[in-house]
Amino acid sequence: MKLRLLRLLGAIISGLGMALTLPPFDFGGLVWVVLLPLLVVLWSVKGKRPGWKGFGIGWIGGVAYFLLSLHWLSVVSGVGWVALSMYLALFVGLWGAFAAKWANPWAVVEVPAGETSLERKLREKSQMKSSHWKVSAASIRVAFALAALWASLEWLRGWLFTGFGWNPLATAFHDTPVMAQSADLLGLCALSFVPVFLQAVMVQTGRRLWTEAREGKIRPHADFATAALLIALCFCYGVWRLHTTGKGESVRLKALLVQLNIPQDAAQRLWSPEKIHMAYEEDTLAALQEIERQDEERFREAAERGEEIELRRPDWIMWPESSLTGRVIRTDDGTWGMWDENMLTLNRVRESGDFTVVMGLNEIEGEYFGDDLVMKERARVWNSMVVLPPDGGLTTYRKHHLVIFGEYIPLVEKLPFLKKLYEQQAGVEFGGSFSMGESFDPLPTMIDGEEIELLPTVCFEDTVPRLMRRFVRTGPQLIVNVTNDGWFKESPAAAQHFANAKFRSIELRRPMIRCANSGVSAAVNSVGTTGHPDTGVKQEIRDDAGDHLTRGWMLAEVDIPKRSPVTGYAIAGDWGVIGLGVLGLVVGVTGRRRC
Repeated sequence: MKLRLLRLLGAIISGLGMALTLPPFDFGGLVWVVLLPLLVVLWSVKGKRPGWKGFGIGWIGGVAYFLLSLHWLSVVSGVGWVALSMYLALFVGLWGAFAAKWANPWAVVEVPAGETSLERKLREKSQMKSSHWKVSAASIRVAFALAALWASLEWLRGWLFTGFGWNPLATAFHDTPVMAQSADLLGLCALSFVPVFLQAVMVQTGRRLWTEAREGKIRPHADFATAALLIALCFCYGVWRLHTTGKGESVRLKALLVQLNIPQDAAQRLWSPEKIHMAYEEDTLAALQEIERQDEERFREAAERGEEIELRRPDWIMWPESSLTGRVIRTDDGTWGMWDENMLTLNRVRESGDFTVVMGLNEIEGEYFGDDLVMKERARVWNSMVVLPPDGGLTTYRKHHLVIFGEYIPLVEKLPFLKKLYEQQAGVEFGGSFSMGESFDPLPTMIDGEEIELLPTVCFEDTVPRLMRRFVRTGPQLIVNVTNDGWFKESPAAAQHFANAKFRSIELRRPMIRCANSGVSAAVNSVGTTGHPDTGVKQEIRDDAGDHLTRGWMLAEVDIPKRSPVTGYAIAGDWGVIGLGVLGLVVGVTGRRRC
C-alpha cells in the first residue's frame, strides 16, 4: 500500500509540475526536471501487467496536469473541464504504458528455467563486465523511444476528433526565445522531444552513478554527454536564429489595436450593442487623436534639431473577433453589404483618415431578390475575419477550425437535448452552428505600396499549426489573429492562448499581429518575441500592473520580410513528428527487454 501511494504521489507531482511551467505560474525552468518523478515511478513497476499499471500511473499524472492547467475551462463548464482533462490524460496514460512495458531499462530479466546458482553468478558477472558504451547506447535508445513517442502523442491529441493541442510540454519555452527557435524544424510538439530525452537519460545515469559511487569506480556516461550535446545544439541554433532571422528587406506595418475588455457571461456580452459600437468609435478616435498629438510634438522637437522624422499614423485599425454587433452579408460572386449600425461606426472612424480596417464579424450567405440584397433561405453563417481597405472593397476569411459546443454542436438535430445543454452553459439561445470555411488562400492587402498576404486566423486557430501552414507562400506574409477570450473572464485562458500562439511565428517565420477583446493584443516578430523592431520595448496591451485584462489601445509596429523563408515545419508539416513517433515505437519495441 505504501508503494502504491508513493507511485501515486510521484505521478501527481509530475503532473502538477508540468502545469506550473505554464501561465499563470510560468516556472519554465521546471520543464527540465518535471518528469523525473514520473519516470522513476513508471520504471519501478514490477509484476504482472506492467503496461496496464503504467497506463494508470500515466493517466493519473495526466489528470493532475490538465485539471490544473485547464482550470480556466471551469468558468464556462465544470463538467466540461473535468471530462476534457480526463480524456486528454489518456494520451499521457498511453505514454506511461509504453514506458513501463516497452521502454523500461529497469525491467527484471526473466531467469532461465533450471538455472543453477553457479550459472546465475556467471551470468551476473558477465552483465557487470558489459561495456559502458553498450549501457549508454541502451540508455539512449530508451530515451529516444520515450521522447519521440511523447512528442507524437502530443501531436495526436491535437489532431484526433478535431483535436485540442494546447500546452505541449515545450510551451514552457514561450518566454525562453533561445530554446524556442528549434520549433521551426519540426514544430512545437517535436520540440518537446528535447526535455523528455534529457530527463530519461538523467534518471538512468543517476541510478548508474549511485551504483558506481558505492563500488568506488565511476565510468564514462556517453548517454548524458549525448543529451548535453543535444541541448547545446538547440541553444546554438537558437542563438543563430535570433541573430539572423528577419534581417533582410522588409515592409513596416503600423497597426492600431483597440481592446475594450467587454465583460461576458459565457457567450453573452454584458454590454448593449449601442455601448459596444460607441466604445469602439470613441476609443479608436481618441487613440488617433493622441497619435496625432504625439506626432506633432515629435515633429516640433525634430525641427528644432534640424532632423526629419517618420509620422506614426497607422496603416490599419484593428478590432477583435465578433467586434461589432451587425453582420456582413455576401453573395457567391462577392457582392456585399453590411448592417447599418456597422457602417455608421466605420464611417465615423474613417472621417479621421483612410485606413484599412481589420476585424472579426459574423458573415451570412446572401442573394439578390430583385434589387435587394437579402439572406438566403437556410443561409450559412461564418465566424469571419473582414478586411476593409480604403478603396471600399471587402475580403473575408471564414473560420475553418470550429470550437465544438462553442461554434457548432454535432448531431444537434438528432439529439435536441444538446441544444438545451448549450443554452444552459452559454447563457444565450442557440442560433445554429457556424459553417466551416473552405478557402486556404491568403488574404491580399496593400501596405505602403507593397502587396502583402495575410495568414488569417480567428480565435483559437492560431494554436492549430497544421491549419496555418496551408496558407504559407514565398512572398511577404503576415499572420493575423482576431480573438475573444472574454468567455473565460479573468482566468489564465488568454495568457495560455498567447503562449501557444507565439510559436506559430517561430514555426513559420512570419510576424504576427493579434487583436483580442480581453487580451493578449500584441505584435509578435518572426522569432516569437514582442519587442518593437526599433526599440525592443514589448508591444502588448497591458495596464500599469502588467495585466492584459484591461481596456486600452496600442500602436503596434512589425517588419514584414519581403522574401518570407520556408521553414522545415512549413515543408514537412506534421509528418516530421509523426515519423519521429513511428521511429520511437520501432526502436522501443525492437529493443524491448523481456519482463
